[in-house]
Amino acid sequence: MKVEIFSDVICPWCYIGHTRFNAAVRAYGKPVQVAYRPFQLSPESVSDGTPLTVYLEQRFGKQSLQMIERVVGTAAVDGLELRYDQAIGANTLEAHRLIWLAQREGKAPEMADRLFRAHFTDGLDVGDAAVLSDLAAEVGVADTGEGEKEVLAEVDRARQLGITGVPLFLFEDKYAVSGAQPVEALVGALREVEQREPLSVPQGDACEDGYCLVG
Repeated sequence: MKVEIFSDVICPWCYIGHTRFNAAVRAYGKPVQVAYRPFQLSPESVSDGTPLTVYLEQRFGKQSLQMIERVVGTAAVDGLELRYDQAIGANTLEAHRLIWLAQREGKAPEMADRLFRAHFTDGLDVGDAAVLSDLAAEVGVADTGEGEKEVLAEVDRARQLGITGVPLFLFEDKYAVSGAQPVEALVGALREVEQREPLSVPQGDACEDGYCLVG
Protein backbone atom coordinates (compact mmCIF):
# COMPACT_ATOMS: atom_id res chain seq x y z
CA MET A 1 0.00 0.00 0.00
CA LYS A 2 1.21 3.49 -0.87
CA VAL A 3 0.70 6.42 1.50
CA GLU A 4 1.87 9.96 0.87
CA ILE A 5 2.24 12.18 3.94
CA PHE A 6 2.04 15.92 3.33
CA SER A 7 3.52 17.84 6.24
CA ASP A 8 5.75 20.68 7.40
CA VAL A 9 8.47 20.28 10.01
CA ILE A 10 7.34 23.39 11.91
CA CYS A 11 3.78 22.06 12.27
CA PRO A 12 3.15 20.52 15.71
CA TRP A 13 0.14 18.53 14.50
CA CYS A 14 2.36 17.09 11.77
CA TYR A 15 4.83 15.90 14.41
CA ILE A 16 1.99 14.32 16.35
CA GLY A 17 0.49 12.86 13.17
CA HIS A 18 3.88 11.50 12.07
CA THR A 19 4.29 9.77 15.43
CA ARG A 20 0.78 8.34 15.41
CA PHE A 21 1.04 7.13 11.83
CA ASN A 22 4.26 5.25 12.62
CA ALA A 23 2.45 3.58 15.51
CA ALA A 24 -0.49 2.78 13.25
CA VAL A 25 1.76 1.12 10.67
CA ARG A 26 3.29 -1.03 13.39
CA ALA A 27 -0.19 -2.02 14.60
CA TYR A 28 -1.39 -2.66 11.04
CA GLY A 29 1.42 -5.17 10.62
CA LYS A 30 1.62 -5.19 6.83
CA PRO A 31 4.01 -3.47 4.41
CA VAL A 32 3.27 0.21 3.75
CA GLN A 33 5.20 2.28 1.22
CA VAL A 34 5.42 5.77 2.70
CA ALA A 35 6.42 8.86 0.73
CA TYR A 36 7.00 12.16 2.51
CA ARG A 37 5.72 15.22 0.63
CA PRO A 38 6.62 18.83 1.45
CA PHE A 39 4.17 21.53 2.43
CA GLN A 40 5.21 25.02 3.51
CA LEU A 41 2.90 26.72 5.95
CA SER A 42 4.80 29.97 5.67
CA PRO A 43 6.97 30.01 2.52
CA GLU A 44 7.62 33.72 2.93
CA SER A 45 9.23 33.26 6.36
CA VAL A 46 12.91 33.96 6.83
CA SER A 47 15.25 32.11 9.14
CA ASP A 48 16.48 34.99 11.27
CA GLY A 49 16.47 33.39 14.71
CA THR A 50 13.14 34.85 15.85
CA PRO A 51 11.72 32.84 18.78
CA LEU A 52 8.61 30.96 17.71
CA THR A 53 6.55 32.27 20.63
CA VAL A 54 7.29 35.84 19.57
CA TYR A 55 6.13 35.13 16.03
CA LEU A 56 2.96 33.39 17.18
CA GLU A 57 2.02 36.18 19.57
CA GLN A 58 2.58 38.78 16.86
CA ARG A 59 0.35 36.83 14.49
CA PHE A 60 -2.36 35.48 16.78
CA GLY A 61 -2.18 37.64 19.89
CA LYS A 62 -2.56 36.44 23.46
CA GLN A 63 -4.68 33.47 22.38
CA SER A 64 -1.48 31.85 21.12
CA LEU A 65 -0.60 30.97 24.74
CA GLN A 66 -3.74 28.87 25.16
CA MET A 67 -3.17 27.24 21.79
CA ILE A 68 0.37 26.32 22.75
CA GLU A 69 -0.80 24.81 26.03
CA ARG A 70 -3.31 22.65 24.21
CA VAL A 71 -0.92 21.24 21.61
CA VAL A 72 1.84 20.71 24.18
CA GLY A 73 -0.56 18.70 26.32
CA THR A 74 -1.75 16.64 23.37
CA ALA A 75 1.81 15.91 22.28
CA ALA A 76 2.80 14.83 25.78
CA VAL A 77 0.19 12.07 25.69
CA ASP A 78 1.99 10.74 22.61
CA GLY A 79 5.36 10.89 24.38
CA LEU A 80 6.54 14.06 22.63
CA GLU A 81 8.11 17.04 24.36
CA LEU A 82 7.33 20.34 22.66
CA ARG A 83 9.53 23.16 23.98
CA TYR A 84 7.92 26.30 22.63
CA ASP A 85 9.99 28.27 25.10
CA GLN A 86 13.07 27.60 22.98
CA ALA A 87 11.69 26.85 19.50
CA ILE A 88 12.87 29.08 16.65
CA GLY A 89 10.80 30.17 13.67
CA ALA A 90 12.23 29.06 10.32
CA ASN A 91 11.76 28.75 6.60
CA THR A 92 11.54 25.02 5.92
CA LEU A 93 12.50 24.74 2.26
CA GLU A 94 15.99 23.43 2.99
CA ALA A 95 14.68 21.06 5.66
CA HIS A 96 12.28 19.59 3.11
CA ARG A 97 15.16 19.22 0.70
CA LEU A 98 16.95 17.03 3.25
CA ILE A 99 13.86 14.84 3.58
CA TRP A 100 13.75 14.56 -0.21
CA LEU A 101 17.38 13.44 -0.24
CA ALA A 102 16.77 11.06 2.65
CA GLN A 103 13.87 9.50 0.78
CA ARG A 104 16.22 8.43 -2.01
CA GLU A 105 18.30 6.63 0.61
CA GLY A 106 15.36 5.06 2.42
CA LYS A 107 15.84 7.30 5.46
CA ALA A 108 12.98 9.78 5.13
CA PRO A 109 11.16 8.73 8.33
CA GLU A 110 14.36 9.13 10.34
CA MET A 111 15.18 12.47 8.75
CA ALA A 112 11.68 13.83 9.28
CA ASP A 113 11.65 12.66 12.88
CA ARG A 114 15.02 14.28 13.56
CA LEU A 115 13.91 17.58 12.04
CA PHE A 116 10.70 17.60 14.08
CA ARG A 117 12.65 16.92 17.25
CA ALA A 118 15.30 19.50 16.39
CA HIS A 119 12.67 22.20 15.96
CA PHE A 120 10.24 21.36 18.74
CA THR A 121 12.43 19.83 21.44
CA ASP A 122 16.05 20.80 20.90
CA GLY A 123 15.55 24.48 20.09
CA LEU A 124 17.55 24.25 16.86
CA ASP A 125 17.02 26.50 13.85
CA VAL A 126 15.92 24.13 11.07
CA GLY A 127 16.42 26.92 8.56
CA ASP A 128 20.11 27.29 9.37
CA ALA A 129 22.52 25.66 6.91
CA ALA A 130 25.05 24.57 9.54
CA VAL A 131 22.34 23.03 11.73
CA LEU A 132 20.87 21.16 8.79
CA SER A 133 24.29 19.89 7.76
CA ASP A 134 24.82 18.46 11.24
CA LEU A 135 21.36 16.86 11.31
CA ALA A 136 21.86 15.26 7.91
CA ALA A 137 25.18 13.82 9.01
CA GLU A 138 23.60 12.55 12.23
CA VAL A 139 20.97 10.61 10.27
CA GLY A 140 23.51 9.48 7.70
CA VAL A 141 22.14 11.42 4.75
CA ALA A 142 24.61 12.75 2.19
CA ASP A 143 23.72 16.34 1.32
CA THR A 144 24.58 16.59 -2.35
CA GLY A 145 22.93 19.98 -2.73
CA GLU A 146 20.23 18.50 -4.94
CA GLY A 147 16.48 18.63 -4.54
CA GLU A 148 15.36 22.25 -4.35
CA LYS A 149 13.67 22.22 -7.75
CA GLU A 150 11.98 18.92 -6.99
CA VAL A 151 10.78 20.09 -3.58
CA LEU A 152 9.30 23.27 -5.03
CA ALA A 153 7.52 21.19 -7.66
CA GLU A 154 6.06 18.95 -4.94
CA VAL A 155 4.96 21.98 -2.91
CA ASP A 156 3.19 23.25 -6.02
CA ARG A 157 1.55 19.86 -6.51
CA ALA A 158 0.13 20.01 -2.99
CA ARG A 159 -1.44 23.39 -3.82
CA GLN A 160 -2.86 22.00 -7.06
CA LEU A 161 -4.40 19.14 -5.11
CA GLY A 162 -6.17 21.73 -2.99
CA ILE A 163 -4.29 20.94 0.20
CA THR A 164 -4.44 23.86 2.63
CA GLY A 165 -3.82 22.10 5.93
CA VAL A 166 -1.41 19.46 7.18
CA PRO A 167 -0.81 16.72 8.05
CA LEU A 168 -2.67 15.04 5.24
CA PHE A 169 -2.40 11.34 4.47
CA LEU A 170 -3.14 10.34 0.86
CA PHE A 171 -3.75 6.63 0.45
CA GLU A 172 -3.27 5.02 -2.97
CA ASP A 173 -3.69 8.42 -4.71
CA LYS A 174 -7.42 8.26 -3.90
CA TYR A 175 -8.33 8.51 -0.24
CA ALA A 176 -7.35 11.48 1.90
CA VAL A 177 -7.33 11.62 5.69
CA SER A 178 -6.53 15.00 7.21
CA GLY A 179 -5.25 15.99 10.61
CA ALA A 180 -3.47 14.23 13.46
CA GLN A 181 -5.89 11.33 13.73
CA PRO A 182 -5.80 8.90 16.66
CA VAL A 183 -3.74 5.75 16.07
CA GLU A 184 -6.81 3.55 15.92
CA ALA A 185 -8.39 5.78 13.23
CA LEU A 186 -5.26 5.53 11.11
CA VAL A 187 -5.17 1.75 11.52
CA GLY A 188 -8.80 1.68 10.46
CA ALA A 189 -7.98 3.81 7.43
CA LEU A 190 -5.22 1.43 6.39
CA ARG A 191 -7.58 -1.52 6.67
CA GLU A 192 -10.37 0.23 4.80
CA VAL A 193 -8.08 1.19 1.95
CA GLU A 194 -6.80 -2.38 1.80
CA GLN A 195 -10.39 -3.46 1.18
CA ARG A 196 -10.95 -0.56 -1.26
CA GLU A 197 -13.83 0.77 0.81
CA PRO A 198 -14.66 4.49 1.00
CA LEU A 199 -13.17 6.16 4.03
CA SER A 200 -15.29 7.67 6.76
CA VAL A 201 -12.63 9.19 8.99
CA PRO A 202 -13.36 12.59 10.58
CA GLN A 203 -11.08 15.57 10.20
CA GLY A 204 -8.44 15.90 12.91
CA ASP A 205 -6.31 18.73 14.24
CA ALA A 206 -4.08 20.27 11.61
CA CYS A 207 -1.97 23.29 10.72
CA GLU A 208 -3.19 25.54 7.94
CA ASP A 209 -1.71 28.13 5.59
CA GLY A 210 -0.08 31.10 7.26
CA TYR A 211 2.40 29.32 9.48
CA CYS A 212 0.54 27.37 12.15
CA LEU A 213 -2.44 28.17 14.27
CA VAL A 214 -1.47 25.67 16.90
CA GLY A 215 -4.94 25.33 18.40
